[in-house]
Amino acid sequence: MPVPAFIAALRTHVGHTPLWLIGTTAVVIRDDHVLLVQRADNSWWTPVTGIVDPGEEPADAACREVTEETGVRAEPVRLAWVHTTPLITHVNGDQAQYLDHTFLMRWVAGEPYPADDESTAARGCALDALPEMPTHMHRRITAALGDEDTTRFEWSRPTGWQRSR
Repeated sequence: MPVPAFIAALRTHVGHTPLWLIGTTAVVIRDDHVLLVQRADNSWWTPVTGIVDPGEEPADAACREVTEETGVRAEPVRLAWVHTTPLITHVNGDQAQYLDHTFLMRWVAGEPYPADDESTAARGCALDALPEMPTHMHRRITAALGDEDTTRFEWSRPTGWQRSR
C-alpha cells in the first residue's frame, strides 16, 4: 500500500501540509549485490525505503518493507546512518520530511520481484555496476557499506556553539 492508513487518516485533516515522519532505508546485501527497486512513482532505482508505522521499531519496519516490496527476507546488521531528508513533495502533492534510518541488511532468503504496486521492478545489482540513481540514494548505499562500526549522524552546530575542552 503506497500510503499507510494512519497517514491517509491524518491527510483528511491536514491536506497536503508537511508532515514529519519516521522513515527507513534497507540496503540489503547478498555477496557483491545490493537489492534495488525501480519505483513506480518516478522510475528511480533505489534501495527499499518506507515509513515506520506508529509503535514499530525502525529495524522491524525495514524488514517488513523489504518483504512487502520485493518478496525477499532480510535481517538488519547495523544502523548505518540517521539523517533528515529535505522537504519532499510527493507526486500526489503531499509534503513530508523524514527522519531516515538507513540500515545495512543481510539477504536471508527469496528472489526479488515487484511484490506490490510501489515498484515496477526489483533485482540484485552488482555494487560495481549500479544503475543511475539520485545522489541522496547513492549516499545511503555508501553509508551502509562504509567501514565504520558506528552509526553516522548528521548534525549542524548551532550558532555560537563551541566545544568545551
